[in-house]
Amino acid sequence: MATRILTSAALLALSAGMAQADYSLTILHTNDFHARFEPISKYDSGCSAEDNDAGECFGGTARLVTAIAEARARSNNSILVDGGDQFQGTLFYTYYKGAASAEFMNKLGYTAMTVGNHEFDDGPEVLRGFVDTVDFPILMSNADISGEPLLDGAIQKSVIIEQGGEKLGLIGLTPQDTDELASPGKNVIFTDPVGAVQGEVDKLTAEGVNKIIVLSHSGYGVDQKVAAETTGVDVIVGGHTNTLLSNSNDRAEGPYPTMVGNTAIVSAYAYGKFLGELNVTFNDAGEIIEATGEPLIMDAAVTEDGATKERIAELAVPLDEIRNKVVAEAAEAIDGDRANCRAVECQMGNLVADAMLARVADQGIQIAIANGGGLRASIDAGEVTMGEVLTVLPFQNTLSTFQAKGATIVAALENGVSQVEEGAGRFAQVAGLKYTFDPAAEPGSRVSDVMVGSGDDWAPIEADTVYGVVTNNYVRNGGDGFDMFATDGMNAYDFGPDLADVTAEYLAAKGPYTPYLDGRITKK
Repeated sequence: MATRILTSAALLALSAGMAQADYSLTILHTNDFHARFEPISKYDSGCSAEDNDAGECFGGTARLVTAIAEARARSNNSILVDGGDQFQGTLFYTYYKGAASAEFMNKLGYTAMTVGNHEFDDGPEVLRGFVDTVDFPILMSNADISGEPLLDGAIQKSVIIEQGGEKLGLIGLTPQDTDELASPGKNVIFTDPVGAVQGEVDKLTAEGVNKIIVLSHSGYGVDQKVAAETTGVDVIVGGHTNTLLSNSNDRAEGPYPTMVGNTAIVSAYAYGKFLGELNVTFNDAGEIIEATGEPLIMDAAVTEDGATKERIAELAVPLDEIRNKVVAEAAEAIDGDRANCRAVECQMGNLVADAMLARVADQGIQIAIANGGGLRASIDAGEVTMGEVLTVLPFQNTLSTFQAKGATIVAALENGVSQVEEGAGRFAQVAGLKYTFDPAAEPGSRVSDVMVGSGDDWAPIEADTVYGVVTNNYVRNGGDGFDMFATDGMNAYDFGPDLADVTAEYLAAKGPYTPYLDGRITKK
């Protein structure tokens, strides 16, 4: 495609009898960072200082500082943009809201950012505070904010910047269903992305801009639709669906960039695990004649910037206050013993699975699955602190919802009991579901009598029926052997609230909470 465009452009240049001036730009990009200022594990969870020192961690702002500086040094003309969802996901956001995000984004020198749905988690007020603090424009084209005084005039639909002697047009895009995903209030009206983008493209074009980049927190599918159904968009920097585009990673969902017509789409997964680096060359008419690059893995080979690492450690100190906060009460001790939660129905497993299901039951979710290995402690009777909840659930996992056929769910349960004799963490604690297993049978044929709850009744699971499922993002993405969720799950959304927060709120609502077993898992 690039060759064909180049040939066409060359012919046009010859026929015009004048030389064309190419313009090269490096687009550095992140998306769905979710307050992961500290390094993460390979499963996107928290990573200890010991593991980080051992070279087993990824990401973290201190690595991004180094990687972005190195990438800028490789290019004589670069911008740094973000595809949304800087907010939510760790105690840093719980405590600092958008302030820490603003501080580090300013330090990194972002050019622009679009609004993600999680930027609305605490309403327009917190978003406005963030907008007022950052040194760069925040963009959102497909929302009418004129009726929201806190945001009106603060967020632009698009912006024109001067970069390397040329004008670039940047357009923001946020999920059309943000009103269902977050808390924007009734005064923000979200609209169709295609029409919104085209409207801004037309305005920018009328002002003489012929290089246009959309920062889209709308997902890979919507990005492809926008590319196909609009004219004049050169690059779409994506977000929202945790999409990794790559030419070398076997877990990529598509090539980097993904070309739809003449539009290059890029996305760099999430959590700062990658830094996207797209090198684009435009001809004088603003057409892409070359687009190459690859997300750069932020692994131990990327040196952490010392001053940034110290600042993050300093910001982490007050988080201990959150950990000491009393959030609920337990009428009795809640058993989360490793030996139980990885082998049989356990009280902590019921608590966490029940909490997960209760949080999303109104979204058509019927079944909750929690990996026993994700439950790291018991909780004593009496006052329950957030620190205790975080000790049980320390991994900063988020709720993930998706749909799956009954056969996929049964395969997941088989995986859960496939290494039960080894005490493996994949053992499935459940809610909205009952099952029996025989540890003496061959792995893969141990599960029987799987029943799905329906009100007060139970019905056998049906292989071809599609069910709504909630789990954590680690399991949904294939952790603990649950590859079937990563490959066969449908309509996944991995960016729900933190599992520890969900559990703490459920405990508080049920307080004093009385732990229980009800026979949802039967061992032959």
